[in-house]
Amino acid sequence: MLVSQCVLVCVIFLLALVSAGEDYYNVLGIDRTATEKQIKTAYRQLSKKFHPDKNPGDKDAEAKFVQIAEAYEVLFDKEKREIYDKYGEEGLKQQQQGGGGPGGPGGHDPFDLFSRFFGGQGHFRGARRGPNMEAQVTVTLQDIYRGRTIEFEVDVQAVCDGCGGTGSADGQRHRCGGCQGRGMKVVRRQLAPGMYQTVQMPCDECGGQGSVIAHACKTCAGRKVVRETRRHEVSVQRGMPKGARVVFENEADESPDWEAGDLYVEIVEDEHDTAGHLGFRRRGADTFRREVLTAAEAAHGGWQRQIEFLAGAGTNVTLARAVGIAVQPGEREVVRGKGMPVWQREGKYGDLVVEYVVVLPGRRTAGRDEL
Repeated sequence: MLVSQCVLVCVIFLLALVSAGEDYYNVLGIDRTATEKQIKTAYRQLSKKFHPDKNPGDKDAEAKFVQIAEAYEVLFDKEKREIYDKYGEEGLKQQQQGGGGPGGPGGHDPFDLFSRFFGGQGHFRGARRGPNMEAQVTVTLQDIYRGRTIEFEVDVQAVCDGCGGTGSADGQRHRCGGCQGRGMKVVRRQLAPGMYQTVQMPCDECGGQGSVIAHACKTCAGRKVVRETRRHEVSVQRGMPKGARVVFENEADESPDWEAGDLYVEIVEDEHDTAGHLGFRRRGADTFRREVLTAAEAAHGGWQRQIEFLAGAGTNVTLARAVGIAVQPGEREVVRGKGMPVWQREGKYGDLVVEYVVVLPGRRTAGRDEL
């Protein structure tokens, strides 16, 4: 009897799981312990990826876009999230039907939510775009050789979460008394005695909007936007050329009045970082190195050196001369395949060019950092 009851409970539980929608945490790809910032970041990335304007005709992407908005609306709201964690989506629906507390999921236009993050009208096509932004990420030659993911921060203007970009604490705007809601004023100016000019100009009380805010949002002081520091990850690809840029779409300054522009991140090689360059420098896909020899080594040979290479442990470059083999000052040696990875050509590498510098007694030679 007890076994049959357990089986019945398991069956009911599985049926409940099947009938329920996909877990909101799974929808956003986050843990159940995710912070508000992590929830917001997940929404920003996924909503852009599955936006219908970027996936025309794709019904699955459209459904996913709606689902992402629902998940965010629930998990970013503390009270809704608490109910969801305890009772699931059904608990939210019951709460909504009972009229107590916040409403359940699916009660808002997902495009309205999208516009809070990226400005404009919640759409990519045909919207007025704001200015693009530029940033730089500095890397070493080792980073470019091996490839690396780097976190960086950028200070941007963001639509205020406190008021949803309205600037109003209560979400209301009222007709401007200065222009009676027209947004324009007729002003009479005296040009000379007995001469006047009548001009129409935007209302200085409402900024030409025709409405004013009675109760300004405390978060943004009625400005609709706030400054915030946003964290991103940029993937430095192997062999990336100098001046390469990575584009983060719609991650520039935001405003309720426009669609956010793009953030362009330039990958800058720190050519003065000797530790990260190990004495190498590059031109295109080839690497270069200056190796210093004593007069005796150059004249008589009989030496060998292990040079630490950019690829890391176990990939050292061996330079050597047998006894009796001389090296001329300025002589160059080419080591095949020890250059940089050729960008976007898997398995292709440039060469290493080693220039030998001979130090004569009583003389000094330029350091490697002067090459």
